[in-house]
Amino acid sequence: MSPTVDDRAAKVKLLLMDVDGVMTDGRLYNLPGPDGKMVETKGFDSQDGIALQWLNWKGIRTGVISGRVSPATAERCRQVKMSYVYQGHIEKIPILEEIMADAGVSAEEVGYIGDDLTDVVVMHRVGFAVATANARPEVKGEAHYVTAAPGGSGAVRDAIEFILKAKGLWQEILQKYEIRGGGAH
Repeated sequence: MSPTVDDRAAKVKLLLMDVDGVMTDGRLYNLPGPDGKMVETKGFDSQDGIALQWLNWKGIRTGVISGRVSPATAERCRQVKMSYVYQGHIEKIPILEEIMADAGVSAEEVGYIGDDLTDVVVMHRVGFAVATANARPEVKGEAHYVTAAPGGSGAVRDAIEFILKAKGLWQEILQKYEIRGGGAH
């Protein structure tokens, strides 16, 4: 009998993700820098950020594996205290293996959030594969869980809340903020 989605999420000790289309809406903004050269930036969701902090509080490590290199991504990962930041890597499997070895976790203890075809190879190698609401249909078809929110608009938060609930940790988060009723479902 294969594990349920809740069982898979409950085992997560490390949550990895893509960046563009997951932590962001996938849009890239080119703005003129002080020297007149174009600088790429992107927008991140604040609710995703606090949820990433919750994982940190609960001892669940986080990280990104992205094909693009962006100073904005590096800064966001620093802000949310990610343990692993790999940019400029189209071939994600060697990076996944390196991170798992460093973190001392098995594949079934890893969650991964993706949105595009390049993410599926990673999703096939982890215990809890998540697709964002804006993911390509082929990616959603390979996921254990699909978020209600799209990337850059709470997809990471959705996945983290699901993990925390599966682990029985959600009530502790709510209590920290003096929320008694459990919130809307």
